[in-house]
Formats: sequence, structure tokens, C-alpha cells
Amino acid sequence: MAMAERLIDRFLGLPDAVTTDIGMARDLRIPMPDGTTLVADLYRPRGAGPLPAVLIRTPYGKRQGIVRLFAGVLARRGFQVVVQNVRGVHGSGGEFHAFHDEREDGLATLKWVRTQPWCDGRVATVGASYLGYTQWAMAPYADPPLEAMGLGITASEFVSSFYPGGALALHNTLVWSSLMGTRDDRKHPLHNRRVRAAMRHLPVGEADMAAIGRAEPFLREVAGNVENIEFWRETDHSDRVAATTSPASMVTGWWDLFLRGQLRDFTALHDAGRQVRITIGPWGHDAKALRAVLADQVSWLNAHLNGDAAELRRAPVRLYLQKADRWLDFQQWPPPETAPAPLYLTQGLTWDEPSQPVDPAAFTYDPLDPTPSTGGPLLAPGRGGQRGNGRIEARGDVAVLTGARLDRDLDLIGPVSATFHVRTDTGHADLFVRLCDVGPDGASRNVTDGMLRIAAAPGETVRAEIEMHPTGYRFRRGHRLRVMLAGGAFPRFARNHGRGEPAGRAVASRRVRIEVLRGAGHPSALNLPVWTP
Repeated sequence: MAMAERLIDRFLGLPDAVTTDIGMARDLRIPMPDGTTLVADLYRPRGAGPLPAVLIRTPYGKRQGIVRLFAGVLARRGFQVVVQNVRGVHGSGGEFHAFHDEREDGLATLKWVRTQPWCDGRVATVGASYLGYTQWAMAPYADPPLEAMGLGITASEFVSSFYPGGALALHNTLVWSSLMGTRDDRKHPLHNRRVRAAMRHLPVGEADMAAIGRAEPFLREVAGNVENIEFWRETDHSDRVAATTSPASMVTGWWDLFLRGQLRDFTALHDAGRQVRITIGPWGHDAKALRAVLADQVSWLNAHLNGDAAELRRAPVRLYLQKADRWLDFQQWPPPETAPAPLYLTQGLTWDEPSQPVDPAAFTYDPLDPTPSTGGPLLAPGRGGQRGNGRIEARGDVAVLTGARLDRDLDLIGPVSATFHVRTDTGHADLFVRLCDVGPDGASRNVTDGMLRIAAAPGETVRAEIEMHPTGYRFRRGHRLRVMLAGGAFPRFARNHGRGEPAGRAVASRRVRIEVLRGAGHPSALNLPVWTP
């Protein structure tokens, strides 16, 4: 084995390679039912007879470094790997239509692989992000079922990630669409800077022109269907998850943008009695996650293709408790020792339901000077995750409420939500809520947050139910909890123009006064998952 490969395996903490003699067949042509041909590479141990196949379907190119890393690692462990370019990318025929063709093309590819003389009829799938979505697009419909699925930082549906709380996830959408829109080009040295600048472009449905100088279909579809998510129904496979019988291993992170969807997938499989496990680590949609994904998928394939039963003995849920530096194992999600506890908004924050009226927490949002964002689940290495929140909290267009110092550690593990009573002077607004950890030095860092787009009559009080990002986090003794309220988090979310116009076409704007009611009569609270082992 080459020294570089040994170093890679050691860095990834992988078991010893089974073979170093790997053959590769390039550009296998796989026919689709409509006459289109997709291309794939085959990695397999030289001299081997028929073997189970591990299928990877990618829009990023089968020669991409990360994809080749995955294929090489798996092949050195005795697996044969088929890496296919999806429709319309890097030599595969047809046009790339993100998310829309993966079911039919995936099933046709699966059928083809099973009939090849080098395949013994058994097929497993692995991959992360979009490569994980391509698995969900075929697994619920595969007959016979897949032998195993390795699902990294992904979900059976991406629609909820396009529109969290009904708002357009501008940053992540424009970053990914700009990547796909220039997939056949050499990236301009200023590509990332241009994409970031284009996030301010109006209307957002044409931000692709500012970012990459051409129309990009995915950006146009996402921006044009904020108010019509039925457009994406055929790409949503979540209603078939529970019926999927293939053993599934999942890896995600507390700062991954698909965390909520992946936890829903895990819960559906677990509640249906399927063989499933999940690992939740202290990472986002990044290289640290991919390292964990690869190690997990090697062990899962060993269990289901090589019969290594030792890999099946761990608990279904393994998670990292942030700021406690501890890995914990549980039998279910959320952990059974977790109980929801309301944290009420008053002049500050309190665990006791308020008995006295309190003036609303009020602030004004200006779309021409949108409240900025920092950190969170972003497709941007080095920009997401936990960040200092002080600069934003000092602005005049936010409300900041802080609790008392904790006299003991407080552990949160599970889903987080907020129930607020809200009114606005225009009837059209976004409400962004963020929970922060304030240290003894006064530094405030984000822990979890959520967004909700509100449409109501002007001045009407509405009950706002906000799904926030799940978390596993320890607030240490002496720290304080803080809640920040704002009318936006730009450019993570597209600005709300306050006029009720379609998000993708809006240009004109109006300032919006937002009031979050609190105290007796209209209690508003965060619902926190307090873990007490």
C-alpha cells in the first residue's frame, strides 16, 4: 500500500486494509429507461469473483477527491464500489434537474448493477449530503431491498431545509446553486466573494446573475416556490421512510443544516422497529463530519456485507454533549431522561410562569438594513457553528433577554421550540429567535435558533410556534441563558420585505414593528429539553 494511503487510513482511524490490489474500470455506460446513458467507475479487488456492490451516486463528479477517497477506502477493505455521475453532470447524459430525477435513475441503476456478472445480486449504498439523498430517493422503492444504507449529513427530504419556518434559506441555497451552476468551470479566484456579495441582490430570484453571471435552475426553482412547496412533493420521500426495511446507519452533527430532517428519519425508522443507529457529533456540514461518516460507513458495511456482528452492539443513539466533552449512548431519541421545560420571557428569563403583565418586547426591522446573522448551520467552512453574538445583540433592531446565573450545570438534549404571542404593524414579518450561552466574561455565543415567517392581519396577535434546531449542550454553572429576538438573520435567511409579496420577486420594502407579548395573559416561552440523568 502506498504510504499516502496508509497515512489516510491511520488519520481516519480505520481498520487495516484487506487488499491493496485494486482494479478500476472507467466510464461504464448505464442505460436509463428514457434512452439517456449515465457513466460510472467500478473499483474492485483484482481477481475477485462476484461480490456485493456498494453504490455511490454523485452530482459532483466521480473523480472528485472526496468521492475517490471514499471509493478507495472501501475498495481496500474488500468491497467493490460503483461510483456514478447523476444525470446531466460530468459525462452523464441528459440535464441535471436537482432532486427531481434521482428516484427513477437510481432504481434503473440499481437494476443494472444487480444484473452484472461481477455483482452477486446484493447492493448497499453509502454517501453524504446529496449523495445521501440519492439513497433515500431509491431505497423505499427498491425490490428487493438494499442490503444496507450509510447516510451521512443528509435527509429523505430537503424541502424543509430550503424554507425553514417558511423563510427562504438564502445563504445555503445561493452557495449550493452557485457551486452547481459552475460545476464545469474553473472557479474564479473571487467566486466565494462574488457569491457573498450577491446575497444582497434584489430580487433574490435573480441573485444567480450577480453570483455567477448566468441563470441557475435550482436557485430559480427554490426562490420561485417559497409560497408553493407543493412543487417539491415528488422529491420528498419522508412519508416512505418508516416502510424502508434496509438497515441504516446515520451520522450528523449539531451544526448540520439537515439535522432536523435526519432526526425525523431516524425516529420514523426506530419507531417502526427497523435496524437503525445514529451518531450526532460536534460538527457541521464539513470535513470533520465526513471523517466520521466514512468510519461509520466502513463499520456498517462490514456488519451487513461481511457479517461482522461486533459492529451491531452499540446503542442506537450516540451523541456528543457539547461543553461537557462527553459522548453518551441512548436507546432512543430524545433520551428518556429528557423532560421539556418552559423558559418564560419576562423582563429577563424565568422558569416560573409569570403572574404579572409585562410590556411587550418590541423592535423594528428594516429590510434596507437587515439584522445580520452569524454562525449556525451554514454551508460555509469557518463561518457556521457557534460564534460570538455580541455585535448583533448590540444593535437597536433586536430584543435581548437574559436569565440569572446558573447555580449548577444545565444539560439540554433534544428538540427545542418556542411558543410566542406576536403582533406586527404590517401583518408580514419574520421572527428569528436565538438561544445563547453567556459566559462569566460576558461573551454571548449561539446555541440554537429558529425562524418563522408570519402572515396575519395588521395588529393581529398570533400564536407563533417556532421549531428550533435540536441540541445537545451543557450550560455550565455560573453561565447565563440569553434569548435574542429579531426580525431577520441576513443573509442566512432572505429578508422579509414587509409587504407580503412573493419572496423571489420582492424588491420594494417596508419597515416592520414587531412586538412579542410576554407576562400574564400572553405568556411566551422557549421549550427546552432538560436532561436529568
